[in-house]
Amino acid sequence: MTFSATTVLVLALIAAVVVAIGAWAYSTANRLDRLHVRSDKSWQALEAALARRAVVARSVAMAIAGPVSDPVLAEQAKRLAALADRAERADRAEREAVENQLATALAAVDIGLLRPQLVAEMADAEARVLIARRFHNDAVRDTLALRTRRPVRLLHLGGTAPLPTYFEIAERVTPAASIGLAVDTVRTSARVVLLDELDRILLMRGSDPKTPDSPFWFTIGGGVEPGESLRAAAVRELWEETGYTADPDALRGPIWRRVAVFPFDGELIRAEELFFALRVPAYEPKPADPSSWEKRCVTAHRWCAAADIKALEASGEPVYPFDLDGLIAEAAEVASGTTDPVVRSIR
Repeated sequence: MTFSATTVLVLALIAAVVVAIGAWAYSTANRLDRLHVRSDKSWQALEAALARRAVVARSVAMAIAGPVSDPVLAEQAKRLAALADRAERADRAEREAVENQLATALAAVDIGLLRPQLVAEMADAEARVLIARRFHNDAVRDTLALRTRRPVRLLHLGGTAPLPTYFEIAERVTPAASIGLAVDTVRTSARVVLLDELDRILLMRGSDPKTPDSPFWFTIGGGVEPGESLRAAAVRELWEETGYTADPDALRGPIWRRVAVFPFDGELIRAEELFFALRVPAYEPKPADPSSWEKRCVTAHRWCAAADIKALEASGEPVYPFDLDGLIAEAAEVASGTTDPVVRSIR
């Protein structure tokens, strides 16, 4: 039995299509598996943050009950403690409702009755919940976006894994409460600790338009746009400021959280900065879409080792975040790993 050249060509094309589909299905299934793992881990991190807030809420309840016999405060403390207990015991179905009630009860507490250390603990616990919720919902959105595509559903590439679900709780925004100042702008920023093969960090040099003679150095990043995830904002800012297109899945983090209040261009800004770590081969940055401020006020860039950062600070040019030279090793370890660590606060 012989085959004509046309038959051989058709069979070869069919084989090529089958191989291509198989390769795509294999790659997609692996990616989907990684997304499910990311969703599971982000939920575990969110549960840990919620559990810590419940512990802090009980401490707040004990503090406001105090030695003074005040029936109003006693009732408030009793309700706060009860909600903290319910939040810890609630199943997934009622968790959102209970956590919203707990957040409302915490918002009603007069922080003037608390020790400064407890106020700081409460603010940090709430911030961790906020970050963990955003990170979890980002992971859920990315997983559902791939899982619900028609080819993925037809080929059952998601297997029997249950669909992840969003966790929606109210975000209590009181930006001036922790600083005692009236701020003009409140923003969330996604930043990237970009490391090369030698564990050097890419820093940019810029200045406030109002004080051009006082330059400072900072990491890549900027404000998160409405409806944009932290990870997507980090990738976008990296491309806009340096021309590098990053794989969102390659970013590790957020690894750090920093709250900074500073004057800029005549306004007082409160920024909540979340830092991702990413390792890349060293390259020459070329901004792809710089902002008007970056065009006017960003004057240099540099790959910096710890010694370079110390030298910049010694020369009178601040580097942000603070103590970055001492944080390089931690960022390098995270960037070389495959898992996202628990976010922690830095200065």
